[in-house]
Amino acid sequence: MVALKSTVLAALAAMSMAAPAVAQEGYGLGTPATPEQIAGWHIDVLPDGDGLPPGSGTVMQGKQVYQANCLACHGADLKGTAPWPALIGGQGSLATAKPLKTVGSYWPYATTLYDYIRRAMPFQTPQSLSNDEVYSVTAYILHMNGILDEDATLDAKSLPQVKMPNRDGFYVDDRPDTQNTRCMSDCLKQDAG
Repeated sequence: MVALKSTVLAALAAMSMAAPAVAQEGYGLGTPATPEQIAGWHIDVLPDGDGLPPGSGTVMQGKQVYQANCLACHGADLKGTAPWPALIGGQGSLATAKPLKTVGSYWPYATTLYDYIRRAMPFQTPQSLSNDEVYSVTAYILHMNGILDEDATLDAKSLPQVKMPNRDGFYVDDRPDTQNTRCMSDCLKQDAG
């Protein structure tokens, strides 16, 4: 019995030493993503507007998009319906005991609103709106927060120029680990070298 245990333990030890060598070769699962597949997921929009797609939309077009796609959750007045959040209001409330964080009171960049709507809304059918519809409903929400005029049009050039009321309410995180250069390819090779 002792000999059998020793043999089993020796076999397990040998297998555990061989496993890392096999793992380094890859798992043999899946296939590499194609550039087209990656492009379908690479839809993020940065604060400076990098990543905004072609298209445009007006406040009035946005009102129609809102009524058709957003009203059920965010209400006719954009003040939200439980449990969905309000999209307007809250200006001047951030320093109070009960701040109301909305697009107009809290968000620092209008491009973030576009990115979020494009990626996640409407809740029941995310990514179903066209680029023009997202520009339009973004314009409408910004208008309802008093940030854009009623006749405003948004596109990839004008949206990053929108100055949000709380843009200066955030600070740059200057901790040393946030100052690292972003690596976008061969990162593991660079770390090992």
